[in-house]
Amino acid sequence: MASAWEKLETFHRWTLENGDKRTDPWLLVYSPMPVICIFLLYLGVIWIGPRLMKNREPVDLKAVLIVYNFAMVLLSVYMFHEFLMSSWLANYSYLCQPVDYSTNPLAMRMASVCWWFFFSKVIELSDTIFFILRKKNNQLTFLHVYHHGTMIFNWWAGVKYLAGGQSFFIGLLNTFVHIVMYSYYGLAALGPHMQKYLWWKRYLTSLQLLQFVLLTIHTTYNLYADCDFPDAMNIVGITHYLLSLIVLFSNFYYQSYVTRKSKKS
Repeated sequence: MASAWEKLETFHRWTLENGDKRTDPWLLVYSPMPVICIFLLYLGVIWIGPRLMKNREPVDLKAVLIVYNFAMVLLSVYMFHEFLMSSWLANYSYLCQPVDYSTNPLAMRMASVCWWFFFSKVIELSDTIFFILRKKNNQLTFLHVYHHGTMIFNWWAGVKYLAGGQSFFIGLLNTFVHIVMYSYYGLAALGPHMQKYLWWKRYLTSLQLLQFVLLTIHTTYNLYADCDFPDAMNIVGITHYLLSLIVLFSNFYYQSYVTRKSKKS
């Protein structure tokens, strides 16, 4: 009978050998180990960072945050454009779209933007580092860490095995939301004088929730439709969006706006 280590080794070998051969050579894709190391390093920074900053003054990151947030806006605009144009030119269905594993230009264009979307999730781990350096430890919530941590694994698997198909809809919606979100953060980073123009923060959270609801509906439909897209990935998507992110973001909305408004009243 195979030992647990042998089973793990077999699974790891299967993971390496059964990926999308088009994306395997790309940065961080072939093996899960680099992403696992990044995640463990991320958790280590969250644990040790606040302790190192405890007796230090917050770091002034105004210039860094302005550049970072508006750079993320530009990256999100690029990815939204690529998801939209790749799907439109290839006549993608918004109801059922299998993955095109060919090397034709449109299939490779979609695979490429899927990789950029995955890599953007690695870049976004910087959000947490900025909170720590600025001593905004109240922002290091379970929702924040869970959302950032799970997205890098979800989209590593997406690029490794399913670079295209139905998953394009997730990237399309999320990059649009991130254009709005990082625009907000970029404007906020300019200084307190911008606050009077940022009354729409509440609606940003509503937009994020709407995104998750739409993705849940879309993925649920695809799960029950006769579509050549892995049901296992649809189940993971439904679980992630419905049972975790919708619940967590709804709680955040309630605590941030409903409960706070009641206390003020």
